[in-house]
Amino acid sequence: MRAFLAIPLPESVIDALEDLQADLPFGRIVLPENLHLTLAFLGEEPDEVIEAVHEALLPFRASGFELELAGLGTFGGREPASLHIAATRSPALRDLHARLRNRLHGAGLMLPRERFAPHVTLARFRRNIPDAGRQRLGAFIAARGETRLAPFPVTHFSLYRSTLGTDAPVYDELARYMLD
Repeated sequence: MRAFLAIPLPESVIDALEDLQADLPFGRIVLPENLHLTLAFLGEEPDEVIEAVHEALLPFRASGFELELAGLGTFGGREPASLHIAATRSPALRDLHARLRNRLHGAGLMLPRERFAPHVTLARFRRNIPDAGRQRLGAFIAARGETRLAPFPVTHFSLYRSTLGTDAPVYDELARYMLD
């Protein structure tokens, strides 16, 4: 099973992100039902491992917090692969991420070490974007790059299954873990 832990977004945030996506000059837009902030990508794991993760997360406790999304950026360097909106610096979010990684490690799931750059992916791009396309994307980011959404309460995170297909992936919520 391909799975991940993520913070789902409230409808008000999804609506604002859809408005932003509508102005994008090109790219494969992430569907509204797929917008989320990934806390940990678990990858392809046997069902037993995902069940062990779920069992390890049942007693997990953390406090809820406010989260703000602000600032557009791309991943992929000179050949942008995706456009995202970043999560602003949040000690509570970083603490949640670190504690979840430790809990997953305790459940026997070793995640690769990588820098946590919390974000919501808005669009993906094909390889070899023509110069004109890169210029249009640059103009879009210059015009909308300082986008800042109203903070929203994070009251829970969820375990999702990701099913890949010929179209957009389908994300199914398998479990929800409430924050205090």
